Amino acid sequence: MTTVLLIRHGRTSANTAGVLVGRTSGIELDETGVQQVAELGNRLSGVPLQAIVTSPLRRCRQTAHAVLSAQSDGCLMAVEQALVECAYGDWTGRPLRELSKDKLWSAVQHQPSAVRFPGGESMAEMSARAIGAIRGWDARLEAEYGPQAVWAAISHGDIVKAILADALGMHLDSFQRIVVDPASISIVHYTSARPYLITANSTTLDLGALLSPPRKKGRGRRSKPPEDAAVGGGLGASEVAE
Repeated sequence: MTTVLLIRHGRTSANTAGVLVGRTSGIELDETGVQQVAELGNRLSGVPLQAIVTSPLRRCRQTAHAVLSAQSDGCLMAVEQALVECAYGDWTGRPLRELSKDKLWSAVQHQPSAVRFPGGESMAEMSARAIGAIRGWDARLEAEYGPQAVWAAISHGDIVKAILADALGMHLDSFQRIVVDPASISIVHYTSARPYLITANSTTLDLGALLSPPRKKGRGRRSKPPEDAAVGGGLGASEVAE
């Protein structure tokens, strides 16, 4: 199927202040965040994207526009409500240092599948809607552009972590083991057999080289992406990402 770049939005002042803003409207990238997404756009300028799908929140849309502006040929850009931040309910707007003293905090850390935020959604609901959105867009873009299609999904830390946990076959209760930095890229290649994690939490990897598949000798078309894992490891990420 396709290859998706899971991108977390750039840094905001709420990130540095340690405040859980959730779905609060109007939260923008700070000066560092603006620089991060500009660099992100440059890193992706050599990767022809078929689509950029973003959370509706402003910090993600800013990140999406930075990526889009660096695409030489342009591409589809769409807002996907299912990629919006988790509805943290009564936790929204509170400092993390304060929330860490809440009795629910331990469950968020160790058993998130059992957590429902007071006045908000459950982490299981968050995970299900995000994974459903990614797999739905994956199928749609493969049908339109073929299995070599590469696209970007721009969202939030917990959303990206939940999608990565699913790709790795991990239970949601283990997703806190995954780290996703602001303006980082994690790459998942979907096939009919299974998803393949190509890289996670990347802020420096040469994406143009990684995502430019080799062509078959003597032919002008790309080779079919492999469905099965290479026993012994094969050529590594370059082989899976073809």
